Amino acid sequence: CGGSAVPKTLSEGFRQKTGQPLLQAWGMTETSPLASVCHIKSTLRDKSEEELADVRTSAGMAVPGVDVRVVETGTTDELAWDGQASGELQVRGPWVASTYYNDDRAAESFTPDGWLRTGDVATIDSEGYIRLVDRTKDLIKSGGEWIGSVEVENEIMAHPKVAEAAVIGVTHPKWSERPLACVVVKPGEDLSKEELLEFLEPRMAKWWLPDDVVFIDEVPKTSVGKFSKKTLRERFADYQLPG
Repeated sequence: CGGSAVPKTLSEGFRQKTGQPLLQAWGMTETSPLASVCHIKSTLRDKSEEELADVRTSAGMAVPGVDVRVVETGTTDELAWDGQASGELQVRGPWVASTYYNDDRAAESFTPDGWLRTGDVATIDSEGYIRLVDRTKDLIKSGGEWIGSVEVENEIMAHPKVAEAAVIGVTHPKWSERPLACVVVKPGEDLSKEELLEFLEPRMAKWWLPDDVVFIDEVPKTSVGKFSKKTLRERFADYQLPG
C-alpha cells in the first residue's frame, strides 16, 4: 500500500471505518512488480484480532517462484526466520532483475551469489511473513546499535493527536546519531514534546526514544508519496540536540 510500510494505526483505522481489512503486497520495479503478498493463513485464523492486525501490517509471504532471505548487512550470512533478527532483505527469482544494463550500480545492487539487494531492512517470521523495518539508508546508528526509524514513526503515529511523523538521525557528539522526531499535529489539536514522549516511554526501549521533537507543518514527500527523509536530513543537518 503506497510506497512504504503501512502503520498499524492506519491499517486498523481503515478496517474499523469500512469493515474491510487492508492487506498489503510488496515489490519493486526490479521484481516485475510483486515479490510478496499478504493473506491470512488458515492456520492463523483462530488468532486474536490484535494478532491478526499485526499479520495484516506485514508485507506478506513471498509469491511462488520468488526466494527471499534476510542477511547481516554487508554480508551474505542468512539470518533466522524468527521474526526478531533484522537484516537486509534480498530476493531472487525468474522474473527478478539479475543486473542493470550498462549501469555501474549493478556491482553494489546484486550479491555475488545472484540475489537482488533491495535496500530494505526486514524480519521474516517462522510462518514466512515479511515485515519491513526500514530502509538501510534510514537506519539510525546510535552507540553502535541500530534504531529502526519506521518502527519509531509507527509508535508516534499511534498517538491520537498525530497526523504523521518522520524520524531521522542527527549528529550526536557521543552516540554518533540520535533520533529526531519531525511531527505533524492533527488540525485543532495541541501536543507538546513532553506529552508525546510520555506516550512513547512504555512503547519502546528507552534508548530508542527521540532525543527531541520538532513540530512541522507537513512531512515532505517524494514524487511517489514516500517521506523524503533526505529533505529532512538536509533541513536539520545542523540541528543541535538538547544536552
